[in-house]
Amino acid sequence: MATEKHLSDDWGGDAKNASPDGEFVRDTTYIEDRIVADLPAGSEPIAQDNGAFHWPVEPGRYRLMAARACPWAHRTIITRRLLGLEDAISLGLAGPTHDWRSWVFDLDPEEKDPATGLHRLQEAYFNRFPDYPRGITVPAIVETESKKVVTNDFPSIPVDFQTQWTEHHRAGAPDLYPEHLREEIDELATWLFHEVNNGVYRAGFAGSQEAYDQAYERLWKAMDWLEGHLGEHRYLVSDQVTLADVYLYPTLIRFDAVYVGHFKASRNRISELPNLYGYLRELFQIPGFGDTTDFTEIKEHYYITHSEVNPTRIVPGGPDLSGLIEPHGRERLGGAPFAEGTTLPGPVPAGEEVKNPESFQK
Repeated sequence: MATEKHLSDDWGGDAKNASPDGEFVRDTTYIEDRIVADLPAGSEPIAQDNGAFHWPVEPGRYRLMAARACPWAHRTIITRRLLGLEDAISLGLAGPTHDWRSWVFDLDPEEKDPATGLHRLQEAYFNRFPDYPRGITVPAIVETESKKVVTNDFPSIPVDFQTQWTEHHRAGAPDLYPEHLREEIDELATWLFHEVNNGVYRAGFAGSQEAYDQAYERLWKAMDWLEGHLGEHRYLVSDQVTLADVYLYPTLIRFDAVYVGHFKASRNRISELPNLYGYLRELFQIPGFGDTTDFTEIKEHYYITHSEVNPTRIVPGGPDLSGLIEPHGRERLGGAPFAEGTTLPGPVPAGEEVKNPESFQK
């Protein structure tokens, strides 16, 4: 079994640092292992030239460890549901709050993940890397039997769900990563990460007024571009939902509930931006998006866990987000969420329903 550690420094997660001038700097080092379709099921991981390992696609072998509170994990939950991978990759959900040791399965009986018996996700990391030096992040894919982490490389997980797990997609699953659009999706995903997904954190965790001012201006420059783009295009890339939309949604859906106040991204609410708000309402109403969103857990995570930003740990009662279920009017721009012949996901599997389904109305 693989025991060597290989880490990537290209993307983001939850660990945070500050530069001397107060700018938020994300620890972007991850386990680069991948799960791929060209290895026989049941085989051991194979070391690659870069030191990472490739693991075989194998239904039932892996468990996606996530948290509804975390935007980086949310994108993997959405992708898994849209593609219908529920029977192939099980889902473990940590609670919304944690201490410095990170995520705890305290939503489950006896505060243990029912499939692995893990209490803290940290245990899966230490089972493979006893001296693991980085943040214990979600999403993470864990080998269920060995209880060892396989990868936490969150940018690659949705892509691999689409491209490597194809044989196990539900009938009529969408193609969220069309081959002819991949370069455009990847380019936009990189921009979204730096300017928007991580942009709200750069403002929220700024350690000086100057760093905050710069982060705020940079974020809203990007948000203004999105508002303009979505006034002319129904979705971010092409006229159908792609992974680019999956990547933007977790940030937009947290914006009014958390980022406006908690992260001081306060120029406008999304509900005040007609194109972004219509776009967000449409996504929220598509199965896989709204039915994987729990505002209670989202707010508890940010307002309780980030005590350096919110020392009182008081969780606000608002805002009322019930407008998300109002008509969105995006049909005027043409296109459709998915290509002809694609079907929407069915009901949420038993046991995977959000704990607080009406939380958007509070």
